[in-house]
Parts: sequence; C-alpha cells; structure tokens
Amino acid sequence: MTRGRFVSLEGGEGVGKSTQLRALAAAIAAHGIEVVATREPGGSAGAEAIRTLLMEGSDDRWNARSEALLFAAARADHVARTIVPALARGAWVLCDRFVDSSRAYQGGGGGLTDADVMALHRVGSQGLLPDRTFLLTVSTAEAARRVAERGETDRMGSKPADYQERLATRFVEMARAEPDRWRLVDADLPAADVTAAIMAELAEWL
Repeated sequence: MTRGRFVSLEGGEGVGKSTQLRALAAAIAAHGIEVVATREPGGSAGAEAIRTLLMEGSDDRWNARSEALLFAAARADHVARTIVPALARGAWVLCDRFVDSSRAYQGGGGGLTDADVMALHRVGSQGLLPDRTFLLTVSTAEAARRVAERGETDRMGSKPADYQERLATRFVEMARAEPDRWRLVDADLPAADVTAAIMAELAEWL
C-alpha cells in the first residue's frame, strides 16, 4: 500500500488554519482519499490531555523549556497513535500545527535554540516531518482583527505583541530556509481563494 501524504498548516494567531483545515479535508476527500484532520497540541487521547495543561491558565504558567517538553510529549503520542498509523494505511494527514510551531513558539518566541527543539522531536517522534508545510500569512492588523472577532484566546494567543512579532519572523525564516517543504500562502485573501491556492500546490499528488 502506498504511504499517505502528511501536510501541515502553520502560522501565528488569526491566520485561518482551522478554517483551511476543514475546507482542505473536504476538497481532498472529494478525490476519494481518506483524510485524517488533526491538530497540535492534541490529536490523540494522551495529547489532548496534555493540551489542557498547555493551553489553559495564565501566560506565565510554563516557561519556554517546560512548554517545549510538554509539546514534545504530546506530539510523541500524536505521532505514534494517530499520524503514523494513518499514513501507513494510505490516508492523508492534515495537521493544524506540527513541530514547526514548537520551533517558532518555543524557539523564535521563547528563546530556545532550534537544535534543542529538534533534539526533543527526534527522541519523541523520530524526527518525522510533513511532506509539505503551508505557512499562512496575514497582515498584523488583519490577524488582530480576526483574533478580536473570535472573542477568545488561550495561553499561546494571549502572549504579548513582541512575542508575536518574533514568532512571525521565525516562521518566515524557516520557510525560506526549507523551500522544498514550505509554501507561503497569502491568507489575507478570501478563504475560498486560499483553499484554491493550497489545492493547486497539492495537485501533483492528487
């Protein structure tokens, strides 16, 4: 059986990852492909339990190192119980965030080195990376508007503006450093146009 494809969506708060995950899952499934739509942190029973620890409480509940360890533990369970079995049976896995979010949030935003984050990832998840990663980008003003419209934020979304700026910078740096895997998508466009742009990039695999 042919291995499935692993696609991740990345970006800061308010870029529309959840909206695109749903739209892409439907569009890909229309080609007769099994799709597993999942998220991080989360995506398995153990990882969802850790998600509660990570996403609730005050901004200073965990420092960057503690966050990195918790995210790596959640990801290890997610990979072992959800992602790897799905890929093995030929399904496509669409994931709202993966290890690149740890590289950006605890790395670029929190000050850990990329080597630290990836060392944890190699131990916990055997270094698994997506086949294709889409970085959704929006203007600062539009992201703020969307977050405000959403009306609720978790620990990660409530981090201060300077953290969010470091985060955005780090995401773009990673995308430019790995052009074979990453694609930048202008998420200021209407949601349907964003979906169409991503599907055009995936056409060679469908």
